[in-house]
Amino acid sequence: MDKVTVIAPAKINLSLDITGVDDRGYHLLDMIMQSVSLFERVTVIKKDSEITMSSNAKYIPTDSKNVAVKAAMLFFEYTGISGGVHIHIKKTVPIKAGMAGGSADAAGVIVGLDKLYDTNLTKEQMCEIGAKAGSDVPFMIMGGTKRVQGVGDIILPCPPMPKCHIVICMPKKGVSTPAAFANYDAMGEKTLVETDKLVAAMEAENIYDVAKYMANDLEKAAGSEDTQPIKQQLIEQGAIGSVMTGSGAAVFGIFDDEEKARQAVEFFRGRLRSVFLAKPVNYGAVIAKNKYPRKR
Repeated sequence: MDKVTVIAPAKINLSLDITGVDDRGYHLLDMIMQSVSLFERVTVIKKDSEITMSSNAKYIPTDSKNVAVKAAMLFFEYTGISGGVHIHIKKTVPIKAGMAGGSADAAGVIVGLDKLYDTNLTKEQMCEIGAKAGSDVPFMIMGGTKRVQGVGDIILPCPPMPKCHIVICMPKKGVSTPAAFANYDAMGEKTLVETDKLVAAMEAENIYDVAKYMANDLEKAAGSEDTQPIKQQLIEQGAIGSVMTGSGAAVFGIFDDEEKARQAVEFFRGRLRSVFLAKPVNYGAVIAKNKYPRKR
């Protein structure tokens, strides 16, 4: 086998609670993360040596500054394999959105290289490699619905998100993750994030309570002037709840009615950089077949 393609879902945060800072200065988190049916497509092609990369997106780096290239370097280091790869990334997930598109790419590279070089790594071993590439990469490998704690290194099982329709809105300006956390530290202001109640709502398969308890500590700190207007517009369009994902700037709304969700997409189309209609999915980066994996 000389070529493998991986489908790597983006993620949203149903909740993000900043619980403290460790002795290295990293923020400790408690989050409910959810994979969604918005995919990066990562193709890895075997080479004798050297790691190279290309993409349909001209605005991303294709050298070691890209987390996908870093993930490939870490894979070869971890496995001791003397080999190479060309990585091609077909990007769909917007950058600086809080949806971990770059981490999805890295997850796709690790999963793809495992198949390409027949290393038969466990998910835990892949996550060990991924954690060195970036804090979101282990979740992007595992996927589905998870409670993620610490600095992204503690991944706990979580009841699946009830069936729903998700409208994801990306404003024209993105948000820098380091800037969002720095602003949070400067503001010293927390949001009420009731993660246990959110988990209980998932357990009860109550999408209305899920929407009720969605919250994000970084929402104010991210500083995007578009966040609150988009949230309000999503509610006006029929969303039962809305919140910013990750460090922003993307905002999503949960809908219990597909037609209302589609109408909301049409409302936002042309007003924002991009808008997507998605559903929850129960997998992370996965080898592509003839079509995308089935949505839940």
